[in-house]
Amino acid sequence: MSARTTTGRFTFADWQEQPIGPAGSTPRLARSTVVNAFAGGIEAGATHAAYTIAYTGEGTGSYTGLELLSGAVDGRKGAFVLEQRGTFDASGTRCTFEVVPGSGSGELTGLSGSGGFTYRHGDTSVAYDFGYTVE
Repeated sequence: MSARTTTGRFTFADWQEQPIGPAGSTPRLARSTVVNAFAGGIEAGATHAAYTIAYTGEGTGSYTGLELLSGAVDGRKGAFVLEQRGTFDASGTRCTFEVVPGSGSGELTGLSGSGGFTYRHGDTSVAYDFGYTVE
């Protein structure tokens, strides 16, 4: 079992957001469901993600969520879940993520790892990095 690092890019395929509680106040909460498409070291054509978002100001805040990826990591086929935590402001979004322990399946059974990304407003795709091991 050796540690590896892989990189690639992902794009947002769909973003649906609904307020939780009264809209227009600060702070406020929202939940979103998102579909992303990963390419590069992680190949996943259509992920499934759910986030809880805390808006602390106009266009600023933080979020947590889970994302199910089905596809491959550096050619190993399977599925796994990422737990994500991020912040956002006028410049963009910064996120770190970690594989949920025990969530790997198929050739990704025993997967562990973490990574992150920085999104700048206006980017059409986002670069990510991911360090991992597979038992």
